[in-house]
Amino acid sequence: MQYPYNNLENFTLPSLLNRSVKLYTNQPFSAVVGQEAISYGEFMQEIQQIVELLTTNGISKGDKVVLLSENMPNWAVAYFATTYFGAVIVPVLADFNPSDIHRILEHSEAKAAFVSDKHLKTIDEYNKSNIELVIRLDNLEIVNKPNNKNTTSDIKQKTEPNEDDMAAIIYTSGTTGNSKGVMLSHKNLVTNALSSYSKAKILPSDTFLSILPLAHVFECTVGLIVPILHGCSIYYVDKTPTISVLLKAFKIVRPTMMLTVPLIIEKIYKKRVFQIIDNSIIRRNLYKNPFTRKILNIIAGKKIIKAFGGKIRFFAIGGAPLSPFVEEFLIEANFPYIVGYGLTESAPLIAGSVLGEKPKIKSTGTAMAGVELKIKNKNPQTDIGEICAKSPSIMMGYYKDKKTTDEVMEDGWLLTGDLGYIDEDGFLFISGRNKNVIIGSNGENIYPEQIESVINKHGAVLDSMVMQKDGKLIAMVSLDYETCNINNVTNIDNFLEDMRLDVNSELSSFSKILKFTEQKEHFVKTPTNKIKRYLYETK
Repeated sequence: MQYPYNNLENFTLPSLLNRSVKLYTNQPFSAVVGQEAISYGEFMQEIQQIVELLTTNGISKGDKVVLLSENMPNWAVAYFATTYFGAVIVPVLADFNPSDIHRILEHSEAKAAFVSDKHLKTIDEYNKSNIELVIRLDNLEIVNKPNNKNTTSDIKQKTEPNEDDMAAIIYTSGTTGNSKGVMLSHKNLVTNALSSYSKAKILPSDTFLSILPLAHVFECTVGLIVPILHGCSIYYVDKTPTISVLLKAFKIVRPTMMLTVPLIIEKIYKKRVFQIIDNSIIRRNLYKNPFTRKILNIIAGKKIIKAFGGKIRFFAIGGAPLSPFVEEFLIEANFPYIVGYGLTESAPLIAGSVLGEKPKIKSTGTAMAGVELKIKNKNPQTDIGEICAKSPSIMMGYYKDKKTTDEVMEDGWLLTGDLGYIDEDGFLFISGRNKNVIIGSNGENIYPEQIESVINKHGAVLDSMVMQKDGKLIAMVSLDYETCNINNVTNIDNFLEDMRLDVNSELSSFSKILKFTEQKEHFVKTPTNKIKRYLYETK
């Protein structure tokens, strides 16, 4: 596959970084919202200092280095410094349970760790790992130092990585409860970042606002490596990204580009659009008419763009399915969004829509540059089967787990475990996870994610989960009392029953729900806001 960046020496992170630093030396690179950004040149100076710190303290090519922190500019310094001389970065999601973090420390055999102040205790309280060198990420200073320090001459002996060398191990937090270490090479990550050119034009003048965890490969590749490739600026929110916090950040940064998961845009829609319309009988009636609905959506779209700072031109949504009713609003509102699909195992992008082109509702777009797609074991009636992908971005395998690697790799193809189909125009449509499919009483394939998208349209629903119990379908529903003003509902059971009847009227006969139950506590989710289904299916 030919990429439009032929001045890269090779497909490695250092090569990509060196090119950008040379081209954009004095361009602003990164900062916390409200602070002054360091330049690309200053970013490189910090990287070189940390490379020296690591190598003079016993870290060499192939060694594993954990990175445990919330988002901050120094996260990128640690990431690129570690991979610059061939060591392997192990980003860990900051909201992992301490026991999960301890398991990763042991399993990865990491020798060093970058840790933010908030998580130093998690590292300190675990004494079974190989970690000797601990660096506080907030100020890039050493906390714990190894005794066997290398000599200065050893610095000159460090080698540059090859494109097929491992760059990162990313431990997934999946919906099935099995955390696996995905090994990604330099070539996996760099070619995936390069493939973005086929979906959107990104300029050095663009500004990213980063709100998703950098330890997740979606944000790391598309929200860090891609903007570095193009010389963009990146700003980080140093607080929990609530709607109010984000609205303040939008006013300060006025971003042109953002990555998010469906939950955030769905919350904005329900609170900023649906609630306003639902509170007025006149607006509700106007919204039922397709012509007046489009006018109202265009007005709402302009207001949302203004709330985002007025300059947003690229709003990428990934990590989980986008509700069709929200997508219909985004299209009618002329909101500049694109949808992407991928997995940690593919670094991550496999498919995506094209910025500026009209998308197809419910589709995740066409294949990224350099990606081949096929559908395995198609159902002859529906053409739905398992989505398989092949590209230079497909992982090296699971760390220390050849058996599981062999289960998902077949002649160079990644078996994604997702079910879907490809239409005549090459657009990919995802039906659901293979492991989540429910077999109906007459052998029908029921995709719970599709039913959940219908339930989630209701303004009172925060989230839902459909499962089978004793051969019947039930739905667990988390309600938003505040947004939809249902505090005065005296009988929640009656409220849920009315909702069930409404939902069933939109479903096929074999997909109808027998019972709705309230999920009073928030669902436990992965970092990309997918429900950890196994926690509830086993109850």
